[in-house]
Amino acid sequence: MTDPASTENASHANNEATDTSIFEQRESNVQTYARSFPVIFEQARGAVLTDADGEHYLDFLAGAGSLNYGHNHPVLRDALIAYIQGDGIAHGLDMHTRAKADFLAAFEAKILEPRGLDYVLQFTGPTGANAVEAAMKLARKVTGRQNIVHFTNGFHGVTLGALAATGNSHHRGGAGMTIPGGTAMPYEGYLGEAMDTTEYLDKVLADNSSGVDLPAAVIVETVQGEGGLNVASFDWLRNLQAVCRRHQVLLIVDDIQAGCGRTGTFFSFEPAGIEPDIVTLSKSLSGFGLPFAVTLLRRELDQWAPGEHNGTFRGNNHAFVTATAAIDTFWQDGEFAAEVRRKSDDLAARLDAIAASRPGLQRKGRGLMQGLACADGETAKRITRHCFEHGLVIETGGPEGEVIKCLVPLTITDEELQRGLAVLERAVHAILPREGVIGLAPTNP
Repeated sequence: MTDPASTENASHANNEATDTSIFEQRESNVQTYARSFPVIFEQARGAVLTDADGEHYLDFLAGAGSLNYGHNHPVLRDALIAYIQGDGIAHGLDMHTRAKADFLAAFEAKILEPRGLDYVLQFTGPTGANAVEAAMKLARKVTGRQNIVHFTNGFHGVTLGALAATGNSHHRGGAGMTIPGGTAMPYEGYLGEAMDTTEYLDKVLADNSSGVDLPAAVIVETVQGEGGLNVASFDWLRNLQAVCRRHQVLLIVDDIQAGCGRTGTFFSFEPAGIEPDIVTLSKSLSGFGLPFAVTLLRRELDQWAPGEHNGTFRGNNHAFVTATAAIDTFWQDGEFAAEVRRKSDDLAARLDAIAASRPGLQRKGRGLMQGLACADGETAKRITRHCFEHGLVIETGGPEGEVIKCLVPLTITDEELQRGLAVLERAVHAILPREGVIGLAPTNP
């Protein structure tokens, strides 16, 4: 016979596990993802999240691109547990540690040397915005100039310096002030397919009456993640580098979301054959979701005085351990990258089919950083809400939140990828009528 008291206690415990009132009472209104996914998550493995009720969700968000190797990858997890159990250094400022040495050696041997790159690594504070701040600050120091050219729909962080290079008015408005130090230029395609916007940039920089101060640097994302999965072609990137070289302006590639394998090569700019002066990395650099960011710089640009730029948490040794394990596991050769590219082709084919099934949809992006552009943000929101109700965590981006983004773990299985895309396809068909007229009652697909 079941003890009524034990049943009551179990029920009470379950209610506590799923009660979100503490978040509503104590957490700031600034939270965003929790509004889209209003459950309490408790466990995660690979591409699957589990909530407090035991419900499973496929994760097509992956920590906004911070979990390229999935949740709790066993190789990375076990390396970290062994390190902690061995009383390894956790917090090291910028002191020499064995964990940092191992990371630097792995990064040199498996990432830089095979690509013919000779970057110096600057360990910044733990976020991508910290790496961007360091990159722009150093560019100004080296060149003696102040202006930073950035691009329409670019996103580089929400600290004040990074906001100067971020286009979105919603994020810029949060600063509560006019943000100096940046000049916006049109990204590829912003003025139509017929115009190469690097030609416009070249003309502006060559004209001393253009009103644009010669910049210290140009900062660019090869694929604009938060900006709506806008893709720069390889020709455009090569032209951009040529313009920067012609005017002695430094080229910064923000590879925080598109890097670490997300587009099918470790650095997203590799297929374009360019070599940026400065590169920023974060998000999936630790491989385990641990805070970790670096700024890569050409050796001759390393003109910092000791301590001139710092951060208390630039020595996250736990992140060094998992980053090293990720590099050793996934980047020993080209096999993993080839698998990412194969899955990218599968993703593109399925998204093209979904887009073709309803007017007004368009596939965007590159690699495992693709999605669907909808007619407006409300449509995209309704589709992603339907997805969540059917076990798929997926979010939106773009100026109006109109682009549904598939940021799947790179390690996702073929079955999981197709299952998640089936949920997305059903959501599109449920929300959009066959004739594609917003506002009409949905028809059966």
